[in-house]
Amino acid sequence: MTTNQQVYEDRLARQMDAGEFVLAVVTATKPDFYKQAPVVAAAREQGVPCFVLHTGQHYDDVLGHGLVEYDLEDHIAVDLGVRGSLSEKTASLMTEIEAFTDLLASEYPEKTVLPLVHGDTLAAGIVPQAWLFATNQMVAHNEAGLRSMAPDFTTHGDPEAFVREQWDGDWHIERSEPFPEQYDTFVGSAAAMYHFAPTDLNRDHLLNEGYPESVGGDERIPVVGNSVVDAIEMKADAGGESVFDAFPVLEERDDWIRVDIHRRANLLPDRFRAIVDCVVRLVEADYNVNFLELTATRRALENYGLRETLLRLDDDRENFLFTGLWKRHAHVYEFLRSGQCFAELTDSGSMQEELNHIEEAHCLTARFNTDRPETVFEANSNLLVPPADGESMFDTVEYVYETDSVRNRLGSGPELYGENVGEHIVEFLAEKRDEPFEWAHERAGFSGQASSFDYL
Repeated sequence: MTTNQQVYEDRLARQMDAGEFVLAVVTATKPDFYKQAPVVAAAREQGVPCFVLHTGQHYDDVLGHGLVEYDLEDHIAVDLGVRGSLSEKTASLMTEIEAFTDLLASEYPEKTVLPLVHGDTLAAGIVPQAWLFATNQMVAHNEAGLRSMAPDFTTHGDPEAFVREQWDGDWHIERSEPFPEQYDTFVGSAAAMYHFAPTDLNRDHLLNEGYPESVGGDERIPVVGNSVVDAIEMKADAGGESVFDAFPVLEERDDWIRVDIHRRANLLPDRFRAIVDCVVRLVEADYNVNFLELTATRRALENYGLRETLLRLDDDRENFLFTGLWKRHAHVYEFLRSGQCFAELTDSGSMQEELNHIEEAHCLTARFNTDRPETVFEANSNLLVPPADGESMFDTVEYVYETDSVRNRLGSGPELYGENVGEHIVEFLAEKRDEPFEWAHERAGFSGQASSFDYL
């Protein structure tokens, strides 16, 4: 089989020789780096053999910097070298996982390796399936049960009523977006044996879909919180260059609105033009705005002829800062905690979680639904600002900014995502040393029947 992967045999051997049960922490994209890092750190502290299985999707100096920043790079035992479009990466993941599991079966036949995927990335959707098909074994899923929900949107256009409807009104399942993340998290669940749910709501989604709460007294869907809270604390005092050294204007002005847009659906022409129109309106109304240009964002700006508009704003207005993606994740947390940032206008899922934990800045989510709805209707630390048109987006942001009662409520809700989450995950898995698969007869308590898959 032709393969692109690089196996670091010494790193792999050290972990495989350290015990019968080995945890393979899967990383793929930037959110995985900081949300899976606490699990790797906890495994080291608890003496649980553990290596990083990296798909290789985020590898450049900026997107891949989290591997270095969160001390993961030296723990990578295999880099699958995955590249290309969604379809190309999907096909590559299937074949690269098969090649790696063949190596494990050949070199370490008596070891049990349990992959731990994360969240709603492509790897979370495809690696569990690939692993199951190649080994007849299942995986564990950190941040399982993400299912999008939406309010009824009966008052859109009236910011005061719309805010009230989100916080106090009815919500319903709306899983059409984000794409492909909702698909990834949904199908990833099917090949997972253990689902680590951030909240009771995530657990309820999984139970409603038929996943077992427990099997033979063995808990399958523990509510553990979200490991992003551990990542935030890991970078509470990161040292090194300050974000205000990198961007002095952020300290010279306050109440910044940091705009972070990258979801595929928001790069569609009507939505993206609405978001840029909102940004222009905010800047022209003298709000301080930092617009982040990610790779996909730049492509959209160029495709729709909007990049020159933002470059002119950057030249002409002192209250507009146009930057690329910030390389150091510690800079993001430093800025959000500094008191200089009023809000993040974002379509990120993780940012909704992070700003539930960070009180100093607020979350405004530029989406029509959210897979972290608990941050809205339970914690009230988040509000949707749907990118229907620039004017309505501006009106909603302005209303939130200018209304003290809304600002106060955004910053005073309960923190939802726990603490020491990586530690809880590793403690749970350290007790699950059996082969991570069972047939129906085994679930039902029958014994004595063949369990091997080799003869089929």
